[in-house]
Amino acid sequence: MYTQNDLDEAVAAGAITPESATALRAFVDHQRNTPAVDEEHFRLITGFNDIFVSIAAAILLFAMGWIGQSIGQNLGLVIESEGPSPLAPALVAGTAWGLALFFTARRRMALPSILLLLAFVGGTVATVGFALIFGIGQTRFEGEGSEWLAGLVGATAASAGAIAAFLHWKRFRVPITVAAGAASVAGIVVALIAAAIGDIPALETIILSTVLLLGVGVFLYAMRWDSSDRARITRRSDVAFWLHLLAAPMIVHPIFTLLGLNDGDATIGEGLAVVAIYVALGLAALAIDRRALLVSALAYVLYALNELFEQFGAVSLNIALTALVIGSALLLLSAFWHQARSAIVTKLPLALRGYLPQLSPTPA
Repeated sequence: MYTQNDLDEAVAAGAITPESATALRAFVDHQRNTPAVDEEHFRLITGFNDIFVSIAAAILLFAMGWIGQSIGQNLGLVIESEGPSPLAPALVAGTAWGLALFFTARRRMALPSILLLLAFVGGTVATVGFALIFGIGQTRFEGEGSEWLAGLVGATAASAGAIAAFLHWKRFRVPITVAAGAASVAGIVVALIAAAIGDIPALETIILSTVLLLGVGVFLYAMRWDSSDRARITRRSDVAFWLHLLAAPMIVHPIFTLLGLNDGDATIGEGLAVVAIYVALGLAALAIDRRALLVSALAYVLYALNELFEQFGAVSLNIALTALVIGSALLLLSAFWHQARSAIVTKLPLALRGYLPQLSPTPA
């Protein structure tokens, strides 16, 4: 099993000619009756060995975290008396980097590389955060007026995560690393804003609005990667995929939360608004040829439709009717994705179309 990126590297190594790679892509597109650009390929597993190695790596990382926690407790390097120790995530991060030197740099295994990247960045964030809390003292974070200190600690830990993601990208070039770095940068901004404004009644609204704006920023950054590979045949497309996967919940969750959908009491008007927004997100997903927006908003539209059917009296069948409507709609959209996308993109201005993925499999 090989990916588009593997074909590019084979061409670069001289194993096959660029013409042969293009002909192979065109043949696969014809066999599937769908342009490869619409398939949204990304590397997750190359074989069952990826799953095997990932399970083994997860067990080893768990063991290293447990050992680090035990050592920290014996040395007294724990938050309070029974809290976490900075040594636990530090050992996890160090082990993840060491494993990546073989399974990512040499074996180039997809799923283990993703797991090890998340363990390294997450372990770095937790190490810095726990170390700062341990050094400052847990009692300093209790009581009124401590929000600014917690925010600064969170921003510092997120900064460490961003640096870790940058170093990992420079060494290993795993596509998800850019999204991990973007998430860390977003965490820095949110933590600093929380530290600056303190505990006020409008804190949740401000944070949600900030996350929404950051989500739009990540989305635009993803589109920058997408527009640099409109045929989706290089690693840049994989980077864009993970950025879109990050941006989608950052955009969708604040919108529906600010609309009041998460308060557990959706009205008919709110339900119809959710459906309308989901349709708009569907049009945007078709235009940019990314399904992450639809998946991220799926839970909200399922809930909204369920409430609508219940409001109209279909109490006993509301769940079944909701599943029927959404499932049928998504399957139809998937079956005619390329045709629906063509109908939308061809009506957009030519200047905007230049930034969107191609409608045909032929590279520009």
